[in-house]
Amino acid sequence: MAWVVLILSGVLEAVWATALGKSEGFTRLWPSVVFGVALMASMGGLAWAMRDIPTGTAYAVWVGIGAALTVVWAMVTGDSDVSWLKLLLIAGLVGCVVGLKFVDGGAGH
Repeated sequence: MAWVVLILSGVLEAVWATALGKSEGFTRLWPSVVFGVALMASMGGLAWAMRDIPTGTAYAVWVGIGAALTVVWAMVTGDSDVSWLKLLLIAGLVGCVVGLKFVDGGAGH
């Protein structure tokens, strides 16, 4: 269950990172609200998952998921250019995140 919560928290990291960019320095209400709610939920899920997943692994997976999804979302919405190199680097990042899951296997601290 900790891994499911961690993955969902990583997705929420991408949500709050994207909302933070759209908030224009917290001058736009709804992106700022989405940022705050997603940030709290994402951090809460990360903290909960760290009860069962080693801190280094949990943090790396959380950041990796959030970073990859943030870049993919920016490419999908046209906020960032799409390139084969970016796609290759994202695939490498995802591969490393999956590798960490298998190496640690969800073992305790």
